[in-house]
Amino acid sequence: MKAPLPQSASTHATPNLWRWLLMAGVLIILDQVTKLYFDGALRYGQRITVLPFFDFTLLYNPGAAFSFLAQEDGWQRWFFTILGLLASVFIVTMMHKSRSNKRLMLALTLILGGALGNVIDRIAYGHVVDFLLFYWKDWYYPAFNIADTGITLGAILLILDELLRLRGQHARST
Repeated sequence: MKAPLPQSASTHATPNLWRWLLMAGVLIILDQVTKLYFDGALRYGQRITVLPFFDFTLLYNPGAAFSFLAQEDGWQRWFFTILGLLASVFIVTMMHKSRSNKRLMLALTLILGGALGNVIDRIAYGHVVDFLLFYWKDWYYPAFNIADTGITLGAILLILDELLRLRGQHARST
């Protein structure tokens, strides 16, 4: 009977980086499929009420979150595209170094998938396609999409991970 071979870093019991990247790819596909659906099913600005506080709508955002820089002359398209690509390279580097922390990996995966989903829109259309609209009476949250949801959930997990890490450090030091 042969002795088992030692595991390399890539086959170590920690989550495989490729699985996380595949999950980011699934998020990108889900994001793009939903954007294509709503872009084809609705006219620009059309709203379909789903709940008393939620509509499907079709809006285009040439800016960033909350339509930041949306009124500019177009330079923001390439600025946010390059920013998204640079952030993605940084995130993949962080993922490579953090494979043993599942919560951090999930956070980075969601942010990566969301960032690249919106980068695809900027390259293909010059704007991001938004279709989810929450509101209450006369108050409206800016329309968003699946990529934005991934980025937001990833950011929340990133903050949670850091808070729990700091709490663990504090507990070990006392």
